[in-house]
Amino acid sequence: MTAAMRGEVLCMYRRVLRIARGWQSQSGLAQETDAEKQYIIQEASTLFRQNKDNTDAELIKKCIEECHARIEMGLHYRIPYPRPTHLPPMGLATQQGRKMRGQERLRKQARPIYLHSHDETS
Repeated sequence: MTAAMRGEVLCMYRRVLRIARGWQSQSGLAQETDAEKQYIIQEASTLFRQNKDNTDAELIKKCIEECHARIEMGLHYRIPYPRPTHLPPMGLATQQGRKMRGQERLRKQARPIYLHSHDETS
């Protein structure tokens, strides 16, 4: 990891923690606000610790893109939780074998960038 990437990652981590500190839930209820703040902090620490040993520059760039996307989605919709995708698990193909592997690859490519690490932590 280069020094510039390390600086960018640390800057993003601080940004997420600042967002959590000033977070206000849509309902305005203190319980929901506290729960959402805790979720943001826990999710950030889990994902950053999970990826702390990555040395591959491309993988680090993908993680940075995912973090930017999740921050922007959360701030735009005022919901800290990742937005689900509505693609049924086996909705694209009913066949087995080679065509099924192709459909799995397409399904994996169709996942939004902000959900790539969500299944790994859930």
